[in-house]
Parts: sequence; C-alpha cells; structure tokens
Amino acid sequence: MDDPTILHTLGAFRAEVYACLGARRDALFEALDAATTVGPVPSLPYLSLAALHQRRWGSLYAALAEGNLEASALRALVGRYPLDDGQPVYALDTSVWPRNDAETSPERGYYYSPARQSAGQPIVAGWSYAWLAQVSFTHDSWTAPLDVRRVPPTANAHTVAAAQIRALWERQAADGPVPLCVFDAGYDPETLARELGALDGERVAVLVRLRSGRCFYADPPSRPDRQVGRPRRHGAQLACDDERTWWAPTAAHEEDHAHYGRVRVRAWAGVHAKRQNHPQKGSRRTLPTVRGTLVLVEVERLPRQTRIPKRLWLWWRGPGAPDLAVLWRAYVHRFDLEHTYRFCKQGLNWTTPRVRHPEQADRWTWLVLLAYTQLRLARRAIDDVHLPWERPQRPARRALTPARVRQAFPQLLVALGTPAVAPKPCGRSPGRPLGARSGPAPRYPARKKAA
Repeated sequence: MDDPTILHTLGAFRAEVYACLGARRDALFEALDAATTVGPVPSLPYLSLAALHQRRWGSLYAALAEGNLEASALRALVGRYPLDDGQPVYALDTSVWPRNDAETSPERGYYYSPARQSAGQPIVAGWSYAWLAQVSFTHDSWTAPLDVRRVPPTANAHTVAAAQIRALWERQAADGPVPLCVFDAGYDPETLARELGALDGERVAVLVRLRSGRCFYADPPSRPDRQVGRPRRHGAQLACDDERTWWAPTAAHEEDHAHYGRVRVRAWAGVHAKRQNHPQKGSRRTLPTVRGTLVLVEVERLPRQTRIPKRLWLWWRGPGAPDLAVLWRAYVHRFDLEHTYRFCKQGLNWTTPRVRHPEQADRWTWLVLLAYTQLRLARRAIDDVHLPWERPQRPARRALTPARVRQAFPQLLVALGTPAVAPKPCGRSPGRPLGARSGPAPRYPARKKAA
C-alpha cells in the first residue's frame, strides 16, 4: 500500500471529484466514501454509522435531495482514467432500479426483469439506466464505467445509447483508434444506425448480437438493359437458421482458446436486412439500405460446460474490414458489464436507497459509479485483506476482485485523507412549524411503453 504513483493518482482523482460537486458537496463526498467502504446495508441511513462519515444520517437524504453535481464534468473526468490494456472496446446496456410499490415516484416504467415477477410476468416497475463501460480482454471482472444516463419511459434506449456514443467520440483524440461499441440482442442494428447518423459506419464501429432466426440479403444482380418496372432491392437470401441458404463467406478465422477450445469465426460482408420499422408511422417511402457484415461464431465448448454451445450471430458495421479475432472476444467480454451491475447493486448499494424522485436516483447513481472508479484505481496498491473464512487471492491474478478491494479500501483512506470540510454544529433544528401539514403525496402510475 505504499506505491506513491497510485496514491498520487487516486488523490488527484478524489480532488477533481470534489471540485465537480456543487451544493452540499461535503455531504455528497462523505456519502461517496461511505458507499465505497461500508458494504451491503439494509437502508441508506446505515451508511452514516461509518467512522469516516462525520455528519448525521439526515445529511444523506438532504444531499441527494438538494445537492448538485456536474454530470458533464464527471464524464470527462472518468474518461481520463481508462483501463490499463487500452483496448477501445465499450459495452452498452441498460439495468433497472426496481421501484414496484413506489406509487409517489414519477417517471417509472415497466421493464423486463429475468429475476423478478409481477402478476406472473417477468416485468418490474422502476427506473432504467443506460451504462457505457470500457471492457478489456483480461480474464477478470473489472470494467471502466464512463457514463450512465437514465432512460425515461417516453424515451428510446437507442437514442440514449447514440447520445452516449457521440459524447464518447467527442472526448477522444481525432487520430485515435476507432471505438468498438458492443450491444446485446435487446438493441436493433438498423435503429442504432439511424440514431447514430453520420457517426455510424465512418467513425464508430458497432457490434450487435442477433437472434438465430434473422434473414439477410445480398445486393441484387445488375439490371438488364431495357428492363422496365421497379428495380430489385434484394438479392440472394441468407437465413441464419438454414445452412442451405449460406454462400461462401468473405472472411474466416480459426484459433484455439484455453476456455472455449476450437473457435471458428466466419463473416459475410455487404449484406443487409429488410427494413420493417419506419421512423414515422404511415411512412411508405423507400428507406436507405443499411449494409454491414454478418458474423457467425462457433466454439467447441463453454468454460463451465453446463450446456451445449450454440451458434452466435453478430452484426458488425464500421469503417474498413472487421478483425474477426477481436470481434468474438469483444462480445464475450461484454458480459463483464453484468458483473459490474451485480457488484454495484450488492456491494455498493446502488438500488438500496428508497428515494422518491428520479433526480435523487441520478445523483446516487453517479456516486456509485465514482465509488467503483475509486476501487478500480486502487486495486494495484492494496494487499489482499480477506475474512478468516475466505480463501486468499491467488498470486497469479494481476489484481484483486472488486469485493476484496472494497474490504481493504478503508485502510487506504487513512493515507489519502478527505477534501470534505468537517461539519459545523448549528444546534437543534426547529422542525416543522406547529400546525403545518404536508398532505398526501401525489400518485404517479408506472408507464407502459407501446410495442
């Protein structure tokens, strides 16, 4: 724990975070340190019991309700601390903050949830947040979250993802590598291309997972002379679930992997799908064709061998030709973002506070993202501190897990200190005026987005 370089980097990061905070910055910063070190708690006031939290429990709710932070400045700040390997691969996905019974909380929506049930259906009412994180090809669970934004029920997740990608591209150098943005099957590649506009296919590469029943088409053959009528827009069909329709791939790659065995990747360039979703209802004009590369990944086995591996279909669109050795690895490491979700919810208490307004949830979400970034920057300067019944970390690992770093982070705060100012006692609060009544809070039904 005596590496001066890492301690200086972490101290500079904490000082810049404090500068990006506005009203009630001292209470917000103490809430950040408490969220980083305390661990799982049943409710938000339990964070005030930490020794480093100098204020009372009421300051936590007051900081989230009346505090302020500059989200744009925080995005630029965390963007200056990328992962060590420097791979320009970014994963984008959404995660839900469940608020099923919060009838007084506005801007709630219904979202899919694989772990929760409501009226016999896998749905949950709450707030949805879109995360953008850099992933690496290192065999660990660390990611670098760079941006998080709430997706209102009236908005589209594709629009929010496009705004995050544009902000990411503006922060990067003009001569830097082209970023590769990886999406799961919940996103539509054609909708992403329409939302990205000029960035799509020119300065940003997009990789999206597809369902196995999709169909794609090649360009039609040249039209004979003197032929009348509307020209053909689609050529030969390639059905993903029918091998008889496949033609020879334009590129192929094979390699041996320690966890997946023999990996075979094939690609068909210059194919397109039939566009069914029009930007406006009732529009029947000819839409531009979005061409890309269809990628098929086949592996010999899975790491845990719990089931038979299936074919993985991906859609790539970007400048130049795709590197097949990078594409399949990039999608495999997209699942590292799921580990980040789990640790933020279980270890950093992301969805624990029962706040009423979504603006309070936005501030707390940014504090959780900053807490995770603190742990990531400190993982090289902390020794393994484990509980008596836990096994020590393997020496072959390059860095500790997020949970192990959180257990030892309080010892590092002794050397770092805090830029927050100590509280000034002001006596007993007068409380609510005699006879004042707040009345019942207004009710807001959860919105259901139409198909």
